[in-house]
Amino acid sequence: MTLDRAPRLAMVAGEASGDLLAGLLLGGLRTRWPALQAYGIGGPKMAAQGFDAWWPHDKLAVRGYVEVLSHYREIAGIRQQLGDRLLAAGPAERADAFIGVDAPDFNLDLEARLKAQGMKTVHFVSPSIWAWRGKRIEKIRKATDLVLCLFPFEPAIYEKAGIPAAYVGHPLADTIPLEVPRAEARRALGLAEDDEVVAILPGSRRSEVQYIAPRLLGAAAEMQRRRPNLRFVLPVVPGLRHLIEPLRLHHANGARIELLDGRSHEALAACDVTLIASGTATLEAALFKRPMVICYAMHALSWQMMKRMNYQPWVGLPNILLRDFVVPELLQGDATPVKLADATLAWLDDPAGSRAVSVRFEALHHELRRNTAEAATHAIETILAN
Repeated sequence: MTLDRAPRLAMVAGEASGDLLAGLLLGGLRTRWPALQAYGIGGPKMAAQGFDAWWPHDKLAVRGYVEVLSHYREIAGIRQQLGDRLLAAGPAERADAFIGVDAPDFNLDLEARLKAQGMKTVHFVSPSIWAWRGKRIEKIRKATDLVLCLFPFEPAIYEKAGIPAAYVGHPLADTIPLEVPRAEARRALGLAEDDEVVAILPGSRRSEVQYIAPRLLGAAAEMQRRRPNLRFVLPVVPGLRHLIEPLRLHHANGARIELLDGRSHEALAACDVTLIASGTATLEAALFKRPMVICYAMHALSWQMMKRMNYQPWVGLPNILLRDFVVPELLQGDATPVKLADATLAWLDDPAGSRAVSVRFEALHHELRRNTAEAATHAIETILAN
């Protein structure tokens, strides 16, 4: 099928990081097809590219088995309604392809349903089958016509399984500058050149904030007690300030923590070290060449289930990609405020270690920089033409 018009694309991105990736992808797609139509589930970054959000992306921003169960009926209902709407569209309105951006627990089942009815399907961001739940590759085979991979080792896994895949690099590596604008970011945030600054990033999901933010804020209070001149910046994901504010007052009252509305990239560029929840944000921190302490915690039952299925000794993306404990990970029971404070302050006391990790992160940045929007658009165009 060769299109003689701009394509119509249905898309789903299920949280802040997915919205960011999808927004960058849409920028590349619109460069190729200015009249592109895109609709489905998304957030503000996608909306800025003209995306028509039928549901907001934060409806799907839930992590952990126990947490998902409490929202399952609503999430499953949204997936059913979206699939019904996409399949009920007439030939003049029907999407030419569906692109699921990450959120595999939501997207893969939807993709399988759409593919079975003849719609082209693309999954952007390979599920972490190399880290856990490797048997999911069979579901991916049934669900998608193409997997767009962010990391260079992933396509070989799919090639071995007979699943079309393309390495497109990571879009954040294209958008984050190789040279970190530290001085500019500090001026923008009202920070002095000689301030010691810690960025606190507690995650983008409500469940993450519930389990992780109290630990990070407690660590900030402990660090402030030991070093009164420390400054803290905490970027708040839109819509979560009402959760963060009372936690800050309860766990870190008196600490010099400035809450920022978004602005996570400025915070990472400006800081000396970041105390950060495991997830896409850790890769962003690595691309900003910042030393970090990775933290994660969830409901105890979810943790036990996930731990049994993990294939690797690492959880944080920078450590996984470099296959080494380049930065410390403090997880679940080990993620106490005192331990987190100790590990964070250790970076401030080790300038040589900070410089060494920055060099490794710079090499990683070059490896992931592939003009993702253009590469992904070319791969999607090939699928549309077949």
